[in-house]
Amino acid sequence: MVSEQMSNLNIPLLSVRNLMKRYGEGCSECASADMLSDQSNRCSTCGSVWACRDVSFDLYEGEILGIVGESGSGKSSLVKCLYFDDAVQSGSATITSYEEGHVNIFAESAQQKRYIRNYLMGMVYQNPWMGLKMSFSSGGNIAEKLIASGTYHVESIRSRAAELLDHVEIPLARMDELPKNFSGGMQQRVQISKALANNPPILLLDEVTTGLDLSVQAKVLDLIRKLQRELNVAMIVVSHDLSVIRMLADRTFVMRNGQVVEQGLTDQILEDPMHPYTQQLVHSLL
Repeated sequence: MVSEQMSNLNIPLLSVRNLMKRYGEGCSECASADMLSDQSNRCSTCGSVWACRDVSFDLYEGEILGIVGESGSGKSSLVKCLYFDDAVQSGSATITSYEEGHVNIFAESAQQKRYIRNYLMGMVYQNPWMGLKMSFSSGGNIAEKLIASGTYHVESIRSRAAELLDHVEIPLARMDELPKNFSGGMQQRVQISKALANNPPILLLDEVTTGLDLSVQAKVLDLIRKLQRELNVAMIVVSHDLSVIRMLADRTFVMRNGQVVEQGLTDQILEDPMHPYTQQLVHSLL
């Protein structure tokens, strides 16, 4: 039994290989990503941008993986591709709980991608207006996610919504209130509760503390750590803020100009960075 559990720990929950994402039509000067230099991911001829260039990584059950890099490094594009907000040029991603990890989810039909979004992944955007419908109540936003996955019983939906909002410390008296009336920190917590509605094994968080006051940031980060411990959900946390990555991530990889330039245990990356760009990021924090 113990050996079986150890074996499962060595199997990635999510495995991404050679992910390529370009914005723009491309031209003869940028037909493939390796035609651009390491110093820029933008084509000087047509302006197209290779946001992700041959990105590969694994995510394991119950861990938090950090992605760090400056604005334009490709980190947000990566999670948007994983959540099917943006289409990839090429590459593969497999999830062990989907078709036993044998199917490239990027190549699946629109219907199957909706299934994956509804059951296997949750997404929390930097801007709550992207993740929430502000004309729906907080409970209504969660209901939308539950209905999309086939839950139609009103009592069950309200009970689950109340449970989730309570979990993220939103007063139940405000369950029927519109989230546009909430503070930024409360909107993020409603987003998190919506993303967790169907108990997905993977949660994607894109710059969720950006623009929040420091005290509110701390509460949101504490909530994320609490949820990870209690629910054992695997998370990918995107941030330009190394202090957020230090607090949350077990492992981290650093992106620059669409490429992964360094990866490893978070403590190792932050205490002894090897790549000059990572060194620059770490020194800017000190």
